[in-house]
Amino acid sequence: MYSRRSLAIGFLATCLLPAQDAQPSIQVVGDVKQPLTLTADDLAKMPRAMVRTMNNGMETLYEGVWLHEVLKRAGVPQGSELRGKALSTYVLAQAQDGYQVVFSLGELDPAFIDNEILLADTANGKPLFGAQGRFRLVVPKDKPGARSVRMLTKLEVVQLRK
Repeated sequence: MYSRRSLAIGFLATCLLPAQDAQPSIQVVGDVKQPLTLTADDLAKMPRAMVRTMNNGMETLYEGVWLHEVLKRAGVPQGSELRGKALSTYVLAQAQDGYQVVFSLGELDPAFIDNEILLADTANGKPLFGAQGRFRLVVPKDKPGARSVRMLTKLEVVQLRK
């Protein structure tokens, strides 16, 4: 009896512990030179930025990395490279719950438009968690806020083809 119990506990520990140890991450995939999988530790090592938002009279200070910096690491065209066919590229931001939004590559490039978007991992000095998920896209200049994606898990870069 003791050996069966030990075997069962050992099996459960082997199956369950790796799932608990897995760090939340965000994937950058698709038409990129370098696919990425980034954790909060990876983002913490990148240049940091902050954005204040107001929602229903409540102010939140988000901290994270500008989305264009993440896309630059993946080799997505920016600045003077963002011409012609590259301008038909978009980014599909996908959340864990299936929510999706689209951004054109031009609106993500600070050389084109003054609308920087933050890939946030903290709010008011604390890591995001729970219903927020571990990562959130914060789009401070969008009036309705519908493209601020919580529970963000993947950014897929797609170039339209003819």
